[in-house]
Amino acid sequence: MQKVVIIGATSGIGRALAEQFLRHGDMVGVTGRRKQLLDELQQQYPHQVKTAVFDVTGNENRKHLQQLIDELGGMDIFIYNSGFGEASKELSWENDEQTTRINVNGFIDTTNYAFNYFVQQQHGQIVGISSIASYRGSSWAPAYNASKAYMSNYLEGISIKAGRLKKNIVVTDIQPGYVQTDMAKGSQLFWIAPLQKATDQIFNAIVRKKRRVQVTKRWALIAWLLKWVPYQLYKKIG
Repeated sequence: MQKVVIIGATSGIGRALAEQFLRHGDMVGVTGRRKQLLDELQQQYPHQVKTAVFDVTGNENRKHLQQLIDELGGMDIFIYNSGFGEASKELSWENDEQTTRINVNGFIDTTNYAFNYFVQQQHGQIVGISSIASYRGSSWAPAYNASKAYMSNYLEGISIKAGRLKKNIVVTDIQPGYVQTDMAKGSQLFWIAPLQKATDQIFNAIVRKKRRVQVTKRWALIAWLLKWVPYQLYKKIG
């Protein structure tokens, strides 16, 4: 039985992942802003779920995270799933600020803490839900794509650091394409995956301790294309 903490588990991928770990028999600590949704999950699994209601844009992320770890009696897997992104024809400061506070500041605040916790513990696994968007910029949501690139690069960096420190810390970068959640907005989405299918692949990647994986698998092709397509061509679609 593992002890799993999921930052951002009130709905979507975070909630579905929590349920997957719970069915697997693990202890799960879930966080989010909507207390009612966290309480509902705890009522379904009263002996396996611990909850912490907080917003990652606040100033007490580390305090809340440690309290949740204490309630669980430890932590083996840390998952950062909180995310925000809005497309805009104009360059909206409100969108950019909120995106950065959640996808960058909240991410690094909690992930840095989890990494150092695992260093002391000598083992653990950190999982970040980034995005296929991390590969290139976007004129419609520049802060979102940039924030996901930040996540992926940070995850790669701490994976290398764990090796240099000779610590048994696995770092997994999950890069979803379009998944059928509230975050998937727009009328021209393609290859959009059902939530359960995406969750199954994410769960399997975590269990198999993969370093980086695209979800669903077909998005690996898009990742490769995005990485190598010349700017002069990409700017026509980006």
